This record gives sequence, C-alpha cells and structure tokens, in this order.
Amino acid sequence: MIDLTPVISDSPFAIYTCDKDGFITYYNPACAVIWGRSPELGKDRWCGSSDIFYPDGSPIALDNCPMAMTVKTGKPQENSLVTIKQPNGTFKNLKIFSRPIFNEQGVLNGAHNALIDVTENHEQEVRNAFLSAIVESSDDAIISKGLDGTIKTWNCAAERIFGYTEAEAVGKSILILIPASRRQEEDIILNSIKNGRRVDHFETVRLAKDGREIPISVTISPIKNGKGIIVGASKVARDITEQVRSQELIKKHTRDLEALNTIGKSISEKMDVNLILQRVTDATTKTTGAAFGAFFYNTTNERGESYMLYALSGAPRSAFESFGMPRNTAVFHPTFSGEGIVRVDDITKDPRYGHNPPHFGMPKGHLPVISFLSVPVVSSSGTVLGGLFFGHPEKGVFNADHEGIVGNIASQAAIAIDNSRLFEEVKSLSAKKDEFIALASHELKTPLTSIKGYLQLLSKGNHSETEQRFLKKSLTQLDKLNTLIDDMLDMSRIQAGKLSFQMETFDLKELLLDVIDEFSHTNTTHKIIKELPTGPVLVEADTQRLEQALINLIGNAVKYSPKKENILVSLKTEDGKVTFSVKDYGIGLTHEQRQLLFSRFYRAEGTGNISGLGLGLYLTKQIITRHGGDIYVNSEFGKGSEFSFSLPSKAKEQSSLTS
Repeated sequence: MIDLTPVISDSPFAIYTCDKDGFITYYNPACAVIWGRSPELGKDRWCGSSDIFYPDGSPIALDNCPMAMTVKTGKPQENSLVTIKQPNGTFKNLKIFSRPIFNEQGVLNGAHNALIDVTENHEQEVRNAFLSAIVESSDDAIISKGLDGTIKTWNCAAERIFGYTEAEAVGKSILILIPASRRQEEDIILNSIKNGRRVDHFETVRLAKDGREIPISVTISPIKNGKGIIVGASKVARDITEQVRSQELIKKHTRDLEALNTIGKSISEKMDVNLILQRVTDATTKTTGAAFGAFFYNTTNERGESYMLYALSGAPRSAFESFGMPRNTAVFHPTFSGEGIVRVDDITKDPRYGHNPPHFGMPKGHLPVISFLSVPVVSSSGTVLGGLFFGHPEKGVFNADHEGIVGNIASQAAIAIDNSRLFEEVKSLSAKKDEFIALASHELKTPLTSIKGYLQLLSKGNHSETEQRFLKKSLTQLDKLNTLIDDMLDMSRIQAGKLSFQMETFDLKELLLDVIDEFSHTNTTHKIIKELPTGPVLVEADTQRLEQALINLIGNAVKYSPKKENILVSLKTEDGKVTFSVKDYGIGLTHEQRQLLFSRFYRAEGTGNISGLGLGLYLTKQIITRHGGDIYVNSEFGKGSEFSFSLPSKAKEQSSLTS
C-alpha cells in the first residue's frame, strides 16, 4: 500500500483528522495557515480555531460545528459555509467538507476534514452585491452596452428616466435613446471607448419612450474582461432637466434685470418726455417679444373718449393713422382707468371683445392682434398717465413674467414722466425768475443812476462835516447796491447765454496793481502784501470781466477775515499758465461748504452778518471758465482760505518776485 502522508502534507488543500471524541489527531501545514496557528494534537478539539461563526455572523458552538456533526451523526457534511477568526483578528470564510471514518467492523472512529478558503470569492460576492444594490438604488440611469451598441444591463433609474422596462431595453440598440439629429455622437463615443478613453460629464439630449427629449449629463467608461480587453461600455446618465430649467431661468432673470437696469438708467438720464416714452416702448416691445407695442397718452376729451398715440415700436405710424384712437371700451377700460394689467392669450375670444360700434372688433386693415397685453402707467399721485399696449398675431405669446417686467418698467416710466414734467415746470419758473431779475435789475439801474448823480452834485456844495460824512456813506452804499444789481444782471445774462466778452491782450499785473491800489484807498483795515513778477504778465481776456473777478476775490478775502490785518496776493507764470492767488487768514471753510461754494446764491453757514447775495463766486467761476481757465480753493476751517485761478499765458514765463 502506498503511504499518502507525504502527499497530504504537501497538499495546498487544508486536510486534518479528528477522533470520535473530536480531538485533532493530524493536520497538514495548509491547515495551520488557514487557522493562523498550529493546534496541539490530542488536546485541541474539532477545529484549530476556537471562534467559529455562521455566515450571518452568529457564533457556532464547537460541539455543533460541521466536523462535530459528522461524528455525531455519522453522515458527511459538504459545502458547509463557516467563518473563523484567527488569533490576529483576521476572519476567513471557509467551505467545509467533512466525512466520517469507519473501521473494518464499521465502527465510527472519527472524521477527516477538508477546508477550502473562499474568503476572496465571498468578498467579491459581497462587493458585487453592494454594487448591485448601489446600481439599483441609484438616482442616475446606469446602463451597460456592448461595442456594437447593444444594451446589456438596465437599472431602475434608467426605466424611470427613459420609460423603457428592463425587458424592453436589454438586447435593443442604444440608438432607441438617441435623437436622429445626434446619432453621430454615438460613433464619436464608441471610438473613444474602443481607444480606452473615458467620456466625462458630456451634456446632451436623449429620447424617452414617449418621444420626449430629456437633457442629460452622461459619463461613459470602457468595460474590460479578465484579460484587459475592452468588451463594452458603462453609461451613467443623469437627468439634468431641472438644472437646465434653472439655468434658463437664471439667464432669463439676468436678462430681465439687465433690461430693467438699462431701461431705468436710460429713462432716468433724460428729462424729455418724448424720448422717455419712445425708449420705454421700444424696450418693452423687445422684452415681451411683441410684434408691436404702443404707448397711448391719457389725454381725454370732455367725454373721456379719446387718447393720443405717443410712441410706437415694431410698426409704422401709418398702421394706426387711418384708425381712430382707442376708446374707453370694455377691453381698454381697465388700462385707462388704472384698474390693472390685462393679459389675454386670444383677445378675439375674450368676452369683452367686439361689442362696440362701428367696427365691432378689429378694424379692417388693422395690425393682426391675437395675444394682447396692456399695462397702465400711473403717476405717484394716482393719475393714469396712459397705457402700454402690446400685440402679436400668435396665441399665448405673453406670460406672467412679461406682466411683471412691463409693470416694473411702467412704474419707472411714470416716475420719469413725473420728474420730466416737474423739470419742465422748474425750467419754466426758473426762466420766468431770470426774466424778472433781469427786468427788475434793469429798471432799478435808471433811478439809482439818477440818485447817484444827485448825491454827487450835493457833495460838491458847502455842507457841514456831518452832512459830508452822510453824503459819502450814501454814495458808498449806493455803489454797493449798484454792484449787487450788476451781479444779478450778469447772472441773468449767463443763464440766457448772453454774457458778452471783449477779448484783448493786456498786462494782468498792471490790472491787478490798479485793483490793489483802489482797495488801498477804500479799505483801511487790511494790508495787501504783493508777490508779483518783475516783467509784464500778458493774457488775452476781457479786461472788465477779469477786473470784476479780481475785485470779487480780493473783496471776499477782506470781508471774511475781519479780525486779521494781512492779505497775501500773488501772481506768477509757469508752464504756459498765469496763476493768480489771494490768501486770507480768516474764518475758513468746511469740506461741505467748499462743495457748494460756487453755486448761485450760496451763503456759507455763519456768514449771515456779512453782506452779499452769494453771487460773487458764482460769477467769478463763470468768468474764469469762459476764458478757458480753472478756479480752485484751498481752505481750513478757522485758519483761512486761498482762492486761485489760472489762465493761458500770452508771453514767455517771467521770474523774479517783488513785494
């Protein structure tokens, strides 16, 4: 008889024996590997591992393990699945084959057992089960196909998205899901797969069973067999209908906001009613997709029956000229009464339509209107200014979004129209005011001139010292009054664009010295310190107007530094410019005051006790600007101000200062 012990010992299969009491009597090395230990013969019972479990993880008592049951029943145990735990904590899944051993007399002596390690197979089965569960529970369609495009597998999500059951889809061509216009996509995808390339997040459109086109994002990966050969492809398709719809809504809302912003800016930057209404009509006609749009002004006759076409877009004005204006009929009444927006998918089917003579509906030759939308334009006071009307020859063109957009634009238009009307009223009042000032100033000049003449004649007579002092003061006050009237006349001329200039080339330094000399004789409270160039300072300007500017600036320096003694006046030429500056050390200006300083009639807070109309700096700025120059101010509140202006020079730069 051949001894098989060496063969069994060298076998890769785990084989061991135990006696009728369960004590292990023999095991080969493969058993020790599976158990993770070497059991003690004649001491360890039934199995080299003391921890044995059923496949569901519940423990098995050693006396009830498959090997023990073989000895107890004398019957073999085959294909029994158990899990054992090695001493290092590793679990092994085993398939048990246990057979009884009988002696020649048929008495049961024990059992011989074979253990097959199926851990890897079991784990693969578990993984497959998990994968299968994931595939079936996925919200995305997961489909596999062969390289010929035949569908191999089809999950529940694929059925939900595309409408085909698994039985209907498997075995069919993937082309059942692809619109005819996109068939070339499949060729491109298959070529990529055959070359081992993955296609990631490809957005396209696929067909459902009912013919609907569904936007999807699909990822396609090659499938390889055990030899690494590509045999097919797996597709994961996600329904992105809501995503696409959201993106379209975002784009639409963005377009609407841009339109609102553009229209709002466009109509707010102009004060012309005609232009505002035309822009509003053009923009809303485009935004709604109307075939034409019109704005009718709510200018009614004594019976409230007539409206005026003011703006038209998308159609020639001749399309309306042969028809009467819209009347206060049932269709138009909600708009012209300000009740609200009217939107009808088919106006010809509306119960309010077609009941008024003489046309009883749409006049012959009128622009075809099926879809109808009208929006009242109501002022802040509640007055209905008019209405925006839109038409289209097809049904159901306008929707709720159009109502909202046009309603918002109509509100902006109403504000712009109100502002425009107010602006026109202000312009009219301002013009009347300027006309009144010019007329009053002109009329005042004549008697003042006469009064000055009489006072000058009186001053030449023999009078007491007191009388002479009063006559002198009267003439001084009369000169101030004449200056104020001249300022008002100049302002009116500026507003009317009639302030004239007589340009000539002269020496600005000489003019400045004359002004300073005049101030020195009439003013004894301040000393004027001069910083002037040695040579002439030539400019091309109106001598009288520049003298007026110099007097205003030096006079202000004196008036607004009542507690100081010195005024610094400088003149210099540099970089082709002549710059004049006058600096005082008086009350100074705040930042807010500097912003308004050159406005008409502006008087800084805290200067009410100082005479003036607030026109001097306004006129000075106008004079310097009209000469192509610049005027600016540097000031610190409580420490004084420096006013400067610059003009183009007519001579080369001079240097050397004198004082």
